[in-house]
Parts: sequence; C-alpha cells; structure tokens
Amino acid sequence: MSFTLAIVGRPNVGKSTLFNRLVGKRLALVDDQPGVTRDLREGEAKLADLRFTVIDTAGLEDATDESLQGRMRRLTERAVDMADACLFIIDARVGVTPADQMFADILRRKGSPVFVAANKAEGNAADAGVMEAYGLGLGDPIRMSAEHGEGMMELYTAIMPSVDAHAKSAEADAPEVDVAVGEDGEELPDHTPTVNRPLQIAVVGRPNAGKSTLINKILGEDRLLTGPEAGITRDAISLTIDWSGTPTRIFDTAGMRKKAKVQDKLEKLSVSDGLRAVKFAEVVVVLLDAAIPFEQQDLRIADLAEREGRAVVIAVNKWDIEEDKQDKLKELIEEFARLLPQLRGAPLITVSAKTGRGLERLRDAVLRAHDTWNRRIPTAALNRWLDGMVQAHPPPAPQGKRIKLRYMTQAKTRPPGFVVMCSHVDKIPTAYSRYLVNGLREDFDMPGTPIRMFMRGQSDANPFKGRKKAGPSKLRKHTQGRRD
Repeated sequence: MSFTLAIVGRPNVGKSTLFNRLVGKRLALVDDQPGVTRDLREGEAKLADLRFTVIDTAGLEDATDESLQGRMRRLTERAVDMADACLFIIDARVGVTPADQMFADILRRKGSPVFVAANKAEGNAADAGVMEAYGLGLGDPIRMSAEHGEGMMELYTAIMPSVDAHAKSAEADAPEVDVAVGEDGEELPDHTPTVNRPLQIAVVGRPNAGKSTLINKILGEDRLLTGPEAGITRDAISLTIDWSGTPTRIFDTAGMRKKAKVQDKLEKLSVSDGLRAVKFAEVVVVLLDAAIPFEQQDLRIADLAEREGRAVVIAVNKWDIEEDKQDKLKELIEEFARLLPQLRGAPLITVSAKTGRGLERLRDAVLRAHDTWNRRIPTAALNRWLDGMVQAHPPPAPQGKRIKLRYMTQAKTRPPGFVVMCSHVDKIPTAYSRYLVNGLREDFDMPGTPIRMFMRGQSDANPFKGRKKAGPSKLRKHTQGRRD
C-alpha cells in the first residue's frame, strides 16, 4: 500500500487544482465557485521521484448535522482517518480565518502528520496570509501556487521524509519471498502470474436514480456522498475494488438531465465528465428509477452507450418499494423491447441499492455482457452461417443487379465488428444489414451487445482495381530501367 496524502481545507482554497497538478491530469472539476468537490477522489501522484496516492476532498464546512454540508464534512474526516498524512491548505490572499483555526485544531488532534500550505501565494498581496499561517501551530507553511506550479519543490522537501519512512516500514512488514535457484546456482525467472486489468464499469442515469448508493452498497462502505437531494455527484469518481473476486474499476457519474435544462456551467462540466466516463468504460450500467422508468432521458443515455459501442446492462433500482413486482416486471420487459430495439437481448436486472438485493445478479449480468462484448467467432463458422442466411433470404437485386455476398470475417472485438465482402455495396438496403446483425445476435448468442457490420465492395478489397494495365512498350521500358 502506497503512502496516502489527503488534501483538506475550506472550500475554494485550490485543493482540486493541486490534486490535478500532482496527478498530471485534469481529473477533478475546477471552478471559481466554492463547493465544487463533494466526493473523495483518489489519484496516483508524481512529485519528482516520489510516488504516492493523493486524495482530493470536499471543502471543510462548520456543519455537523445531517445537511449536505454536514455529510460532506464527515466524508472528509473519514479521508483524514484513512490517510497517512494530511496537507492542510489555506488561501494566502484571504489569510487565516476562524474556520481555518478550528479545522487546524481538529487535524492536530488526529495524530497523523499534518503539513500546512499557503496556496494562491503568487505576488506580494499574499505575504500577510503566509505569515499568519505560522500561527496555526502546524510547522512552517509551504508557500505555493497550485495553478502556476510554484512551491512544488518545497512540498517535495516537506513530505519526502514521511513517504520514505512509510516505504521502509512497508518493506519491513512485507513477507519474505523465496527465490527459485537452478542447478547452476543462478536465479530462475519469476513466473508469478500478473494481475489482470480491472473491468471498467460506468454507472449512469438521471439525477437521484441511486447511482452513488448502489456503488456504496457494492463497496460495502459509504465511500460516496449520498442523500435525498438530486444532483449530489458532480464529477465522475472512479474507484478500484474487488467485486466478489473480479478486479473492477467502477465510475460513479453525475446525473444527466435533458440538454435543454442544463444551463449552469458547472452542470455542463459534470455531464461532459460523465460522458467521458462512458467512453472509457467497457460495460455501462444504465440505472433506472422503478417508479418512473424509461423516461426520455433514460432512452437517450442508453442509446448513447450503444452508439459508443459499449456493452450495456439495464438496472432498475428501488425495487424494494415496488408492490406489484410481477406485473411491473412484465411491463418493464415489454417497454424495454419496444423503446430500445437497438439493445434487444441486453440484460434487464431489478436491484435495490438500499438493501443490496439483486447485486449478485447484476454482477453476473455485467460479466456476461463483458464476455459477449469480447467474443470472437472463427471465420469458417461465419462463412458457413453467411451461406445459410443468404439461402434463407437472398439479398435483393435492385435495377436487376444481383448482389453477391462473397466472404465474411470478424475484424475486431470490443464491440464485435464484422466485414462482409460483396458486390454493389451501395445497393444493399439497411434492412438487409439489420437482418444479418439480428441473425448474428441470435445464432451466436450475442444478446444486447453493439454489433458493427461493414459492407465492403471489390474496389475496397482490391487496391489495383481501376488502374490501367501497363502496355508492352511501357513494361519493357520499366524493366529496362530496373536492369540499368
């Protein structure tokens, strides 16, 4: 386990800006308004030769009740307890506030190492705030500007002893590994299997569908901020977990409303962050509210995942409060088939994020969808299948031109993509391509996964078609030049 540093402080002091600089990416949303960050976000930080885990936290508020600010504070305090050290940030241009004094006292009592940084310290206007930071009693403040990258070497100098001490402690606690030695006394190579790349899952849906609650239940702990308010999650948070033996990286995304209703700049950033998570995912879980399923926005989100070529699982949440479950399930299946024909055969799972019912079925459905998404079919089997499909239903002959489907192969997986070599490619109706795609789904057991079908003509297959043949005189001249 690597050294973990939690970045804490009041809202809008520059925590997310510093987090992005340390991880070298714009992972956390940054805006001028306070309170943008609400959940805990982890990243792998690089600072010169130091490698450690950094946690971006919500702004500390003077609230301890069940309000949104109170729940955010408890989540931040949990990150402080998890971390090996804390970096307490103040705004040097504002100076030390009474809230800063209170939070400094809380951090001092935690017992873990605490470093204080005076951020936004570029220019002479911040001198007074930097001097005030000495009065917090947390050691010499680090003068920095996260936005401009100033003070990074001072931060390196401050945390390096703690990172090195943690590494030495981890080495001392690590179990000894036996080294295999051959007959000649030389060390044999290590054939320990490498860890598989985690399965990438994005949970998407409308606001207040229960996405964060569902992920918390999968994790077995309250890692993400939840509550009755819609739109609590603002940026896509990724968490690496072991989901019943399957290494998984799961993305919690902001609720996606209709585009016309998204006017706020921060909400636009949140939605675009969620869309980016869909593009990085392998399986997309579209979470619906059982009380109002298959709203227009739900259909748009599911269609987006299909167009991006992701494996899709439909999960209907809040099933624990549904009274007439049998009739409701029958209605859901009928609506799914009617409203999302492009996802025909995709799994539809009922779950309760609150009680945890249905999570094993959801995991099994995700693994099956991922397996189908990665499936590869032998070329010989494809061509035998294609002959049967053509005999059962030959392609049309528009304007008397007979279309020949000569050959078929699978060009890619993730999602499955197929190429059919044929004549008169521009004359093939869309309905016939759909006939082949639906046949592939049914005959090769690929329900729900996006399938890409590419029709390619002879001119695409033969790059020399259409070129004039060289005459005898030109050919002799060409070969004579090569002999010379």
